Amino acid sequence: MAAETVSSPSSPDAPSALPVLPLDDEVVLPGMVVPLDLSDSEVRAAVEAAQAAAGTTPGKPRVLLVPRIDGTYAATGVLGTVEQVGRLADGDPGALVRARSRVRIGAGTTGPGAALWVEGTRVAENVPEPLPGHVTELMKEYKALATTWLKKRGAWQVVDRVQAIDDVAALADNSGYSPFLTTEQKVELLETADPVARLKLATQHLRDHLAEQDVAETIAKDVQEGVDKQQREFLLRRQLEAVRKELRDLGGEKDGEESDDYRARVEAADLPEKVREAALKEVDKLERSSDQSPEGSWIRTWLDTVLELPWNTRTEDAYDIQGAKAVLDAEHSGLGDVKERITEYLAVRKRRTERGLGVIGGRRGGAVLALVGPPGVGKTSLGESVAHAMGREFVRVALGGVRDEAEIRGHRRTYVGALPGRIVRAIKEAGSMNPVVLLDEIDKVGSDFRGDPAAALLEVLDPAQNHTFRDHYLEVELDLSDVVFLATANVLEAIPEALLDRMELVRLDGYTEDEKVVIARDHLLPRQLERAGLAAEEVTIDESALRRLAGEYTREAGVRTLERSIARLLRKVAAQHELGDRELPFTVGAEDLRALIGRPHHVPESAQDPAERRTAVPGVATGLAVTGAGGDVLFVEASLADPETGAAGLTLTGQLGDVMKESAQIALSFLRSHGAELELPVGDLKDRGVHIHFPAGAVPKDGPSAGVTMTTALASLLSGRLVRTDVAMTGEVSLTGRVLPIGGVKQKLLAAHRAGVTTVIIPKRNEADLDDVPAEVLEKLDVHPVTDVRQVLELALAPADVASGAVPAAA
Repeated sequence: MAAETVSSPSSPDAPSALPVLPLDDEVVLPGMVVPLDLSDSEVRAAVEAAQAAAGTTPGKPRVLLVPRIDGTYAATGVLGTVEQVGRLADGDPGALVRARSRVRIGAGTTGPGAALWVEGTRVAENVPEPLPGHVTELMKEYKALATTWLKKRGAWQVVDRVQAIDDVAALADNSGYSPFLTTEQKVELLETADPVARLKLATQHLRDHLAEQDVAETIAKDVQEGVDKQQREFLLRRQLEAVRKELRDLGGEKDGEESDDYRARVEAADLPEKVREAALKEVDKLERSSDQSPEGSWIRTWLDTVLELPWNTRTEDAYDIQGAKAVLDAEHSGLGDVKERITEYLAVRKRRTERGLGVIGGRRGGAVLALVGPPGVGKTSLGESVAHAMGREFVRVALGGVRDEAEIRGHRRTYVGALPGRIVRAIKEAGSMNPVVLLDEIDKVGSDFRGDPAAALLEVLDPAQNHTFRDHYLEVELDLSDVVFLATANVLEAIPEALLDRMELVRLDGYTEDEKVVIARDHLLPRQLERAGLAAEEVTIDESALRRLAGEYTREAGVRTLERSIARLLRKVAAQHELGDRELPFTVGAEDLRALIGRPHHVPESAQDPAERRTAVPGVATGLAVTGAGGDVLFVEASLADPETGAAGLTLTGQLGDVMKESAQIALSFLRSHGAELELPVGDLKDRGVHIHFPAGAVPKDGPSAGVTMTTALASLLSGRLVRTDVAMTGEVSLTGRVLPIGGVKQKLLAAHRAGVTTVIIPKRNEADLDDVPAEVLEKLDVHPVTDVRQVLELALAPADVASGAVPAAA
C-alpha cells in the first residue's frame, strides 16, 4: 500500500492543505455520511474555513475529519465534503458531511479562518482484479454475518444495501456504522490501509460480537425463565392459600396441609396393623418436611403405592370343581397333567375352607407350578384359563431378558425414580391378594453386575417364606402365600436348581397328531376364520386336510406353525374369492392343500422312495433327541476312510458337545472289544479312520442318549447290513454294552410318531416312562425295551440278504 503526495488541489479526492475538523472520541470511515453540530466552535470554524476556501477552488467545501482520542490526534484522517449546511432535527445549526477517502496527516500549515490547517496525503488502496477466491469467500462471510446481525436488530431495509456492495474497501468501511465497535477498534480499521486486511478485521469483530450476543441472549432467556417460573409459582401459591382460606371459612376444608389428607387416607384405609404403623410414620415425616424438600415427593409416592395395594382384598374361589374342569377342557385340549393338578388344588382348597383351615401358621394355600415344555404347546395361554376356571384375577409378568435384581425386589427409595418390583406391581395391577400370576419365560432370566433376578425369585416362589415377602421399595411385609404362581419355561436345565426345587414341575411334552387335529378344529380354525373375515359356513376344512397339515406340512411339538398354516390357507381362499377365482362356500380337502399352499415340507421316511431314504446305505441309523422345540428325529452317519489315505482314528463332526463325543468313543471301544462275538470285521477299525457325522451341523448337540444310535451306525457300516427304515432308537451305551436309561422318553416317542417311525427301541429301565405317553401313540408304535446293545443290533439291522428297500418284521 503506497502513499502519495497530491500536488493538484483541483480534484476533491486529491487533498493538499485542509482544515481539520476534530472528532472527540468518534471515528468516521470512508463512505459514511454523518451530521455534525455547528454549535461546537471547532466544528464551526473548520466548516467556515472550508467554505471560505471553496470560494477559490471548484467543488464542495472539504474538511479533514480527524479522530481525537483523549486530546491526541490520530495519524490518519478522512477527507470529507460538506454536502449541506442547515439545521438538525432538534433545531440546532448543523452540517451534513460525507467521508470520501483516507488521508495521512502531515505538517501543519496556514489557511483562512480560525481552523487548524494541515498538509494531507491521500492513501491509495489497491485491490487486485479479478478478486482472488479467498477474498470472495471473505466477502460472502462478512455479508452473511452482517445480515444475521441486521435481522436480529430488525433493520431489514439495510440488508439489501449491504448485499449490493461489491467493493472490498467499501464493504470493510461499512462496518463503521456498527454501534458495538469501540473507538479503538474503529481507529484500527481507519489506520489499516489494506482493504483485504481491513475486511478480515471487520469480519472478526462482527463474528465476536455475534458470539457474545448469543451467550447474552441465552443467559437472559434462562434468567427470564427462572424469574417467570418463580413469579408463576409465587402467584399460584398465593392463589392456593386464598382458595384454602375461603374453603376453611366456608367449612369445606379443615385446617392443615396435604399431610392431613394422607393421614386421613391412611386411617380410613383397610391396612394390616404393621403396614398402618409404617404409613403413619411416613406421614409424620411428611408433616415435618418442607415443600422444597425432595424427601416429601418420595414419601408421597410411597404412600400412594401403599394405599393403592389391595392389602385385604381377595376374590372368592370358584369351588365348582366340575365347572372348573369343564372350563379347562373347553379352552385347552389335552394337557391332562395340568388340568388334573389344578383340579386337585381346587378340591383341597374347598375342603380346607369348609373345615376352617384357610390359614395355617400364617400361610395360606397358594401354589407354585412350573410348566416346562417346548414352544407352542399353550403354556402361556394356560395361565389365563386357570384363572378363569378358579374365578381369580390374572396378571402376566414377562421375565424374558430381565437382568436386574431390582426388577423383582424393587429399588431402594433413595434412588431417583425408584419403583416397586414386578411382583408388587402385579399384585397392584390385579387388584387382589390372590391372583394367578404367570411368570413367563423364567428360563430366560439372565444375570450381570446388577444382580441375579433368579436368586431374588427364591423367596417369592418359596411357599414356606413368601407370606412375609419384603420388597426393597415397600419395606413392609407382603403376604404372597395365597397367590397361584405359574412359571413357564422351554428348557428345564436353564432354571437354577435351587429355584426349581421350590416349584412343582409339570411337563408339557407336546401334542399327538389326533390332539392337534382337535385343537385345530375347535380352537385354531374358528380364531383364524374371524381374523380372515370369513364366516364358519363360508369355508370348511375337512379333518383329513387338518390331519395332513399337522402331519406333513408341520413337524413341531406345539401348534403355532399349524395355526400359521391354517391362516395362510384361509388367506389364499379369501384372496381367490375377491379375485373371482373361487366361489364360496368352499370345503378344503386334503387334495386341495398342494394347490393352495404348495408341497408338504415333512414327508415321513417310510413314505419316500426306498432308494432316497436316509438309511438306504449301510452306516446310517435313526436316533431320537430332545431339543428346545420338543422331540426330534436325529440321523447318525458313519464312514470308514481308505487305509491308504490317512491314519486310523476317530473323527466327529456336527457341532457335538463333550458328552456326545465321549459316547462316540465308548461306542467305538465296545465294537473293538466285542466285534468278534458280533461277527464284525473289527480289523478295519484298527487300520482305517472312522468318521461319525451328525447332519444339521449348525445346531449344537450334546447328551448321552445317542450312544446306541452311534453303535448301530458303526455296526451297520462294518457288517454292510442296512438299518431298518422304520426303526428309531435312544439310549446310553456303556463299555460293556449295557443300555442305560435316558430322559425325555415321552417327547422322543411323540417325535417318532410324527416322523412316521413305527418301531422304537428304548432302555428297559425307561419302561415306566411309557405310562406318560398317550395311548393312541403307543398303539401305533412297536416299543422294544432292551438292556443290551446286542438286542438293539438284532432289532435294528436288516438281514444281510435284504435289499435296501425291504423292511423285515420286527424281531
